Amino acid sequence: MPPAAAPPLPAERSHWQTLRDLLPWLWPVGERGLRLRVGAALLCLVAAKAANVLVPIAYARAVDALAPKEAVAAALAVPVALIVGYGLLRLAASGFGELRNAVFAKVQARAARRIALAVFVHLHALSLRYHMDRQTGGLSRVVERGTRGVTFVLNFLLFNILPTILEILLVAAILWRMFSLTFAAVTLVTVGLYVAFTLLFTDWRLRFRREMNQTDQEANTKAIDSLLNYETVKYFGNEAHEARRYDESLTRYERAYVRSETTLNMLNGGQAAIIALGLTAVMLLAARGVLAREMTVGDFVLVNTYLIQLFMPLNILGFAYREIKQGLTDTEAMFTLLGEPQEVSDRPGAPDLAPGPGALAFEDVRFAYRPDRPILQGVTFHVPPGRTLAIVGPTGAGKSTISRLLFRFYDVTGGRILIDGQPIEGVTQQSLRAAIGVVPQDTVLFNDTIRYNIAYGRPGATDEEVIRAARLAQVHDFVMRLPEGYRTMVGERGLKLSGGEKQRVAIARTILKDPRILILDEATSALDTRTEQEIQAALRQVSTDRTTLVIAHRLSTVVEADEIIVLQEGRIAERGTHAELIATGGLYAEMWRRQSEAVAMAEAAAAAQAAADLDQPRQGRAAVLRGTAGQAAAPVEAATEASLPDGPEPVIEGIERPGP
Repeated sequence: MPPAAAPPLPAERSHWQTLRDLLPWLWPVGERGLRLRVGAALLCLVAAKAANVLVPIAYARAVDALAPKEAVAAALAVPVALIVGYGLLRLAASGFGELRNAVFAKVQARAARRIALAVFVHLHALSLRYHMDRQTGGLSRVVERGTRGVTFVLNFLLFNILPTILEILLVAAILWRMFSLTFAAVTLVTVGLYVAFTLLFTDWRLRFRREMNQTDQEANTKAIDSLLNYETVKYFGNEAHEARRYDESLTRYERAYVRSETTLNMLNGGQAAIIALGLTAVMLLAARGVLAREMTVGDFVLVNTYLIQLFMPLNILGFAYREIKQGLTDTEAMFTLLGEPQEVSDRPGAPDLAPGPGALAFEDVRFAYRPDRPILQGVTFHVPPGRTLAIVGPTGAGKSTISRLLFRFYDVTGGRILIDGQPIEGVTQQSLRAAIGVVPQDTVLFNDTIRYNIAYGRPGATDEEVIRAARLAQVHDFVMRLPEGYRTMVGERGLKLSGGEKQRVAIARTILKDPRILILDEATSALDTRTEQEIQAALRQVSTDRTTLVIAHRLSTVVEADEIIVLQEGRIAERGTHAELIATGGLYAEMWRRQSEAVAMAEAAAAAQAAADLDQPRQGRAAVLRGTAGQAAAPVEAATEASLPDGPEPVIEGIERPGP
């Protein structure tokens, strides 16, 4: 199979725009202490460069002073003083440079920290639609490289580029003043050629750095995605396939890396040639001046020292410019991320959701993930405070969409949703979500302790409150049997716990949150029959005096609901109590009949298995168990397929797990 084509490179974002976005973080509003640090760092920078340009003068005058003199004592005193001054100037240049770095370190670290935090907060503010499309591995690499790029840009821009430019101007002025315009002109021409060559060549080879970033991000995304789905890879024996996909991305990264390094060597060679030519030209001018007795030997040494001292930071200038360009390239993706618009945002000055009993209303709610695919088409219902509404229907009918709209992960395209008479789009999302608790069907836990995951419902909860919630969720006894108790790590996404254990932790977490509106999305789907009955009793207790919305896959869990609505194709097809809907003999009654038949067939198969176990010899029991399991599965599967009349998605969610 030929390697997959690399995804297109992102559109180039102006480096000036990225730099403009970055600079305000160096002058933070309301941070007087940090602004003073920036000013002090700039003063130290100027002092360091001033001392640095005086070093060659002291060195040259010491050389001249060491020439044979008649007054030996005076000849010794002068060069000693000049040499001491030379040492003090070098110490001052180095000391002010280190002091500058120490003063600015907090500004640099604070900027990197706040930018990373801003990206993190913004990612959480983006809509569910964005996060369903994102790739976790690539996104984490963008933030990682961008944060590192911020540090590079701040460090090299302020303490390499600007100081080097300042030193170049000072050296040119000194050469012009002490000798002639020719020295300054040759120096500036050499520097100009060096800078122009560096900028043009670096801009040209930047495409290879971009390609390296893209292929590195692609490889990282594939690796993380594969490791997160470790069990799926093992189920299908696709280790070689995953390794091949990963290696295809690494191969493209390898090619980009080789081109990047090769062109870097070409850049370094060109820079060295320009410096050598410029240095040779200036030294020839100085040698001619010495021969013409217009300059002393000390002046010859001074010119050489100036140029060597100048070209050293100039060489760093090329490296610094490359690092800044690369840092801006790494940072631009992170700032692009910061510029990602929020699909769902609070209105300016939006108030918090006012306290209330939790009355819930959907009024002619319409919604579509895409314009050509409507999901909800005029759904209207009202749930009085403390009552329970159950929502059932086939896959794709819009049950889960209702809970997402209630949490305001998306905004409705028509109609409105109200809690205690307040439209939810008019209040803050934080206060809205604080009033709603959910026990999802698929529970994902943090890679932390059991206590942390339960306390996530209310992070400031005490140990006693956590334990009480765990008892209500029937998980406390299980936790206490573990060697580390509530300090037990659950593993990534909670993989160290069974489905039932994760579900009970999720229930405990929601109990601890104590919301006024409770959403149960098949909250007991992963539990055995006995535990399910215990949890159902706990949930009934928890939902007392709370408005409860039950998204049901198993109809046996909703028979006690105050009202049941049946969704089909985004509309309410039926509504009423369990008894009323059964008496009507419509869609709900048909679903109930099919599930009841499936349960009866499974119970009959289990009874047949038990009877066979009594009659068959021990050595034949394994075969009987296999045959009986197949017989039991067939009627349940058949009932599942036939649960609904013809429609867009004629399969009931979770029908394969009928209630008792």
